[in-house]
Amino acid sequence: MDEMNQEMSEMTNLSVGEIVTGKVVKVEEKQVLVDIGYKVDGIVPISELSSLHVEKASDAVSEGDELTLKVKKLEDDEVVLSKRAVDSEKAWEDLEAKLASGEVFQAEVKDIVKGGLVVDVGLRGFIPASLVETYYVEDFEPYKGKELSLKVVELDREQNRVILSHSAVVEEEESVKKKEVLQSLEAGQVLEGTVQRLTDFGAFVDLGGVDGLVHISQLAHEHVEKPQDVVEEGQVISVKVLSVDRDNERISLSRKDTLPGPWEDIESKVAQGDTVEGTVRRLVNFGAFIEIYPGVEGLVHISQIANRHIGTPDEVLEEGQTVQAKVLDVNESERRISLSIKELEQDSNRRDIEQYERNDEGSGFQLGDFIGDELNKLK
Repeated sequence: MDEMNQEMSEMTNLSVGEIVTGKVVKVEEKQVLVDIGYKVDGIVPISELSSLHVEKASDAVSEGDELTLKVKKLEDDEVVLSKRAVDSEKAWEDLEAKLASGEVFQAEVKDIVKGGLVVDVGLRGFIPASLVETYYVEDFEPYKGKELSLKVVELDREQNRVILSHSAVVEEEESVKKKEVLQSLEAGQVLEGTVQRLTDFGAFVDLGGVDGLVHISQLAHEHVEKPQDVVEEGQVISVKVLSVDRDNERISLSRKDTLPGPWEDIESKVAQGDTVEGTVRRLVNFGAFIEIYPGVEGLVHISQIANRHIGTPDEVLEEGQTVQAKVLDVNESERRISLSIKELEQDSNRRDIEQYERNDEGSGFQLGDFIGDELNKLK
């Protein structure tokens, strides 16, 4: 009897705003009935089940679930309860602590709305489109049901506003990774990277969290007019680290230094006596430098430019001109090739003379026959 009186006393003392616990005894479409030890089962309307929109009560709870609830309305024959109010209060306290500490936490994307994503954090949390990723996202549908790492960036209880960010977490992770990569880099290392951006002055290459610059002069052994002539965005290339400035986060790279040199195995490509074609790149007092392969120049000494005496190479040649020359000597170790335009011309003249003489012999014409014929006429 005493125990019954105590239970009746506790039931009578139930008040609005009180926090109670109970077990779900029935789940209807738009409400849930909960046994809280009162003379009637408590009612949790569907609108009080969650801070998010719920279509059916069964989407939020199941029979037998233990719930912590807040008394919203109390009458002799009706008790209205709220799960949302309890969750909300706990969520505000939790989120305020996370905002103060900068803690990263996980939450599932529940809905896609205009301007961003909605997540359930005990409250309706909103991730603006600009804070979803560090890059522009065109379609947010794939995010629905996905768990994201988040940070709290703004809270306002009065406005019931909870602003969250996934991009802040990504930026933080990228910053840590960037520092780790910067610390690991040393001049002379050869690495693989992905071309991220092309500019007029070179290519930025991602080395796995940090970008390095390959200056246009370091893209190839030959002269490069535009970076896109030799590399393209998304291409994986090998690069050599030239220098690392950790304070300013600048990394200088070279693609050229990972490629075979233009002089490598040059003796298999050109030999003494060969005729080559090239472009006049530079004129100097003592001769002309002719580029015969990308990055490979041979020298035509002034004495080998023409069959006549000239004072300066520009009397005969001009920069950018295409010429043919004979190879006099090749020295791969000293990166030196000697050329002659004069000898090529002499060879050509010699061949012309020889051809003329062969044609002359084939004609059957003899100078003696001609003189003999003339003498006979005079007789």
